This record gives sequence, C-alpha cells and structure tokens, in this order.
Amino acid sequence: MITLAIGLSIVLLLVILFLLFRIGTLASIFRGSSQRAVGTTKTSNKVNSLLMLLFLIGGGAAFAWSFADAWDEMNQPLASVHGGWTDSLFWTTMIVIGIVFVITQILLFWYSYKYQHKDQKRAYYYPHNNKLEIVWTMIPAVVMAILVFAGWKTWANITSAAPADAVVIEVMGKQFSWLVRYPGADGKLGEANVHLIDATNEIGVDFSDPNSMDDFMPREIHVPKGKPVLLKIRSRDVIHSVFLPHFRVKMDAVPGMPTKFWFVPTKTTAEMRSETGNSEFNYELACTEICGRGHFAMRFILVVDEPEEYEEWVASQTPFIEQNPQLLTKFTQDTKDQVVLEKSAEEVKTEL
Repeated sequence: MITLAIGLSIVLLLVILFLLFRIGTLASIFRGSSQRAVGTTKTSNKVNSLLMLLFLIGGGAAFAWSFADAWDEMNQPLASVHGGWTDSLFWTTMIVIGIVFVITQILLFWYSYKYQHKDQKRAYYYPHNNKLEIVWTMIPAVVMAILVFAGWKTWANITSAAPADAVVIEVMGKQFSWLVRYPGADGKLGEANVHLIDATNEIGVDFSDPNSMDDFMPREIHVPKGKPVLLKIRSRDVIHSVFLPHFRVKMDAVPGMPTKFWFVPTKTTAEMRSETGNSEFNYELACTEICGRGHFAMRFILVVDEPEEYEEWVASQTPFIEQNPQLLTKFTQDTKDQVVLEKSAEEVKTEL
C-alpha cells in the first residue's frame, strides 16, 4: 500500500510540473508574446488527441467490463407476468440509447483526434443544411415517440384494475417495519382509521366493522403462484416504498394517500431456490425510500406457494381479534358511548 501511495505521489508530482510548464507558456501568450516554445503547440495537440483515443479505448473497455461484471446483479431472476413487460421495455430502451451512446462517443473522440489543430489547416465553413437539420431532428423525435408510446402502453397494463378474484393484501409502512393484513374467509378487509392506532392495533383496524373480525396479520407474506395479487399500500408516518425486485413491483407508500399495485407470481419460492442454487433464497419486501435511521431494518419475507399450499396456510391463520380479545372491550364501549351520544342528541332535538 505504501509503495502504491509513493508511486501515485510521483505521478501527481510529474503532472503538476507539466501543468506549471504549460501555465508558463500560456501566460506568455496572454502577455502578448507571439513566441512559443518550438514544437509546443504541435506536440501538445498530438499528445492530447492521442490521449483522447486512449481514453475512448480504455473507457470503452472499462464500460464493457463493468456491464458484464454487474450483469447478474442488474438482472435479478424474474418471477411475475408483468415483470416481463417491464424488462422488455427497459432493455429495448437501453439498446436504443446504448447504440446512440456508443456511436456518438466514437465520433466525438475520433473527431478530436482526426481534426486536431494544425497551423496549416483551416476549417471548412459549413453554416447550415436544412435537410440535415430535418433528418437529425425527425429521427430522434420518431424514436422517442415510439419509446414513449410503448412505455405508456406498458404502464397502462401494469396499473389497470386488478381482476375481481385477486388476493387482497394490505401493506402498511411505518418507521421502521412493515405491517401486513389479510382478509379472512369473507374476502373483505375491515375498515381502518389512523385515529384507532395504538400499541396493539398498529394498523388502526376498526373492529366495530364486521368485515374486520376475521382479518389476520401474519409475520410474513404468502401469495399463491399463478394468481393475481393486489397490494393495498398505506403509510402511517413518512413516505416509504414497497419494492419487490424479483416481481418488478415498486410503489410508494404515501401518508394520507392509499396506493396499490397488482401482479401475478410465476415462480414459487421452492422453484426459485432450485433455479438460483441457493437453498436459503427468499423473496423480500424492502423499502427503497431513505425513511430514517432504521431504514435498513425494513425487510419482510414473502413466500410464493403453490395454490393448494397457500390455501392450507390461510386456513391455519388465526384472526387478529382472537389473538387480542381485549380490543373488543374497547370497541364495544366506544359503540355504547356513541349510542348514548346519539340518543342524547336526538332527545335535545326533540325538546327543541
């Protein structure tokens, strides 16, 4: 490490000395001197133009290597139907942009080399060409219009209404964990109200609503393979972001503004473990908003089951209210108080 540091210091010293020499030459020109060191301009132009070519070759090689090296990290295995649409759109855009990027960079650095300054050379005066202007304006416009239309079509498919038979799951983000709620046998989530949130009822479920009596809140998400899953997303404090990378699901959880996202899983957890060769693989729900100091802790396991296994798992769950029966006392008392208030108000109206 010390040897490397010494070597870098020597290189930097030589660079500084070279730059000081160049500053001296430029300063003499600014003072009005027309005298230049013999061969200075010619040599520096040639050196700079060659460095441009070397940067093109070296940068291009580094770009290709970094792309290949990060390929597996960039391309997480796909496990949802709409993820295929998303990936197709992404890579189509990347290919188009990549081709244009490579061509323009080659031309940029090649032109810097080919048309380096020479005292005897004069630039060709070419002020305007209407046809050329039309061509290089229309081609990008048409390509961009196609990409935008494809993106709009894909987004419309992804954000369309979920099928009526979709499995409904409520996901709430809070600092710094995820809360999940399923409807019970009735298939309907009970009402929720932020004013009902407490240490036990963290989602704020209104247990005076009959639909909430069979809702359950598991410690991990389970979904069936091959069936649509609708996530109803909320936040109770700051902005979080629901991110399921293998399903290409990403949707913000915004306080006071419920959002949603639906998808169809195509690979069970067991199948993905076999595909990846990782016996400990798990799908994971993560937060992609920097939501505070405990942001790193917002991880929640998601399991994709075969439909039969999923039904067995649902049947084995216990409703939240059965696990916390003391909540019923609170809601029963609140209901009685509300009835008394309503009767009192009615009596006042009658007297008036």
